[in-house]
Amino acid sequence: MPSLSGRRKVIRRRASHEIALRNMDALNCGAVSDVLIPSSMTRRDLVRSVLPNFFVVGAAGSGTTSLYHYLDQHPDVYMSPIKGPSYFAPDARPDRFLPGFRKIWDRQQEGLDAYLDGDMREKRSGLTLEWEQYLKLFKRVDGEQAIGEASVSYLWSEGAAENIRRAVPEAKIVMVLRNPVDRAFTSYATALAEGWLRGGFREVIETDRKRESHGFGRSLMFLEGGLYYEQVKRFLDRFPADRVKIYLYDQYAADPLALLRDLFGFLGVDPAFTPDVSVRYHRSEVPRFPALHGALVRGRKLSRLVPGPLRAVLRSLVFRTGRRPTLGPGDRRFLEDYYRENVKHLGTLLRRELSTWFT
Repeated sequence: MPSLSGRRKVIRRRASHEIALRNMDALNCGAVSDVLIPSSMTRRDLVRSVLPNFFVVGAAGSGTTSLYHYLDQHPDVYMSPIKGPSYFAPDARPDRFLPGFRKIWDRQQEGLDAYLDGDMREKRSGLTLEWEQYLKLFKRVDGEQAIGEASVSYLWSEGAAENIRRAVPEAKIVMVLRNPVDRAFTSYATALAEGWLRGGFREVIETDRKRESHGFGRSLMFLEGGLYYEQVKRFLDRFPADRVKIYLYDQYAADPLALLRDLFGFLGVDPAFTPDVSVRYHRSEVPRFPALHGALVRGRKLSRLVPGPLRAVLRSLVFRTGRRPTLGPGDRRFLEDYYRENVKHLGTLLRRELSTWFT
């Protein structure tokens, strides 16, 4: 009987062979777009490349960061070390960003190439805009059955669904959809907690609606991000129904382990594995001193001067412990009216009753 290490080598060889066959099939059927794959890449290079076979595409503010970390715990699942690489979203390109958004992007991209050339053991953020950068995200795949990445930009991007279909036609798609009213406010609260936004919810929304141009890097998209009907339909139009798994956030919040067991089964890995779901990511908090918090987040030099242990102390001083922003009844009615018709169409598309999303 082969040793454990011998069995792992066989698994790796089989996985590499399956990857090569999948990439060759994509080439033969013309699925790979010249726009996505640089002409300098040879046929042999592509066949040897490791690509994801599933994508968590959103929605933003629906627990996808926690889901990413829970998936990453499974021994047969490999997750891109960068959450949100957004390679297949043509909208997520810095040349289209307004100056304020470009500054945020510049900070996120610092040290990206050095990170990709390293061991990538620590998680980080950043956009991988070049094909060679994107491939490096999967260089550490070591026989895992499910290879994935999570980019919430793919759900609202008008071009991502088609780009994914053309590059990875057999991909599996995963979505978590949250009540769009709560999702819009959660996105606002997250931005507030991260220190790059100030002001009340309605004030921020109305200012954003007056922008001349909307889209990723040009507006906040707190409202547009919850217009799920068109977003979901783009994926259902391009992928077979049995390759698209759509969960509702309420299911996820009520019993995350049950959802994960189902998701593991969908991805073809051991559903009996139990990840640690005790940690929740991106919990929103209210800055006690918004200006100070913003300076700490934006000031790269200041952050480098503060020793690691003191950062936790500063954070506890900056935030009001245990308090999170809340959505007022007037703002909730505004959002419900904004989303009502779209949710009606979504319910028909999914054949699900979604009226419980509204009071």
